[in-house]
Amino acid sequence: MAHADDDARQVVPNTPGTHTDGVTRRRPLRERHVEETVRVAVPVRTAYNQWTQFKTFPRFSDVVQGVEQVRPTVTVWTIGYGPMRHRFAIEIVEQDPDAYLAWRGLEQHPSHQGEVEFRPTESGGTALTVRMFMEPRGAARILTRSSGAARLTARLVRGELMNFKRFIEGLGQEGGAWRGTIRNGRVQHDHPEPPRSRVAQWPVG
Repeated sequence: MAHADDDARQVVPNTPGTHTDGVTRRRPLRERHVEETVRVAVPVRTAYNQWTQFKTFPRFSDVVQGVEQVRPTVTVWTIGYGPMRHRFAIEIVEQDPDAYLAWRGLEQHPSHQGEVEFRPTESGGTALTVRMFMEPRGAARILTRSSGAARLTARLVRGELMNFKRFIEGLGQEGGAWRGTIRNGRVQHDHPEPPRSRVAQWPVG
C-alpha cells in the first residue's frame, strides 16, 4: 500500500511546464492555487484510465453527486453535502493519455480551472498531482481571502485524492478508459470517423 507523498506538495511557478519530450502540457495557473499530491499503488496507465471515467466519481467522492456528459469535452457536475447542491459545467481543454489533463469552469460564479498530472514512481505506482485555482465572485471572494478558507480547500482536494487512492487500489484495475487526446478543447482524431462512431468515443465513464 503506497502512502501519501506529503513532501511532494510545493508551490509551482506561474509558468507552463515541459516534459522530456519537449511538449508543453501544463497551462499556466495563477500564483494562488491549491496543490496536492498523493501516491497510488497502481501503474500510471491504470490510474489515468480510471480517472477518465468521470461518471464513477460519485462512487468514491464525498462531494460529487453526479456527472453528465453534454458534449465530447464538456461535462456537468453536481456537488454538495446533504440537501445542498451546486451544478456547474466544466470543459476539458487539454488531455494527454497517461500524463496530463486540464479543465476550466464554464460558469462565472465562481470561475475556476485545474489540472491533474500522472507521473510514474520508482516502485511502479503513480504520483498523482492536482492543482486547482478558483476565483470566487462577490461575497465569496472576501471569504476565500482568508488562509483558513485556503486550508479548507486544500483539505477537501486532498481528501478527494485519498478517496480515489482507496478506490482504485481496492479495484486493482481500471473499470474503463478513454485514451483520446484533447487540444484547446477539441478532441484530436488521427483519422476521420463516421458520425455513428463518435458518441461511443466520448470521454465518459
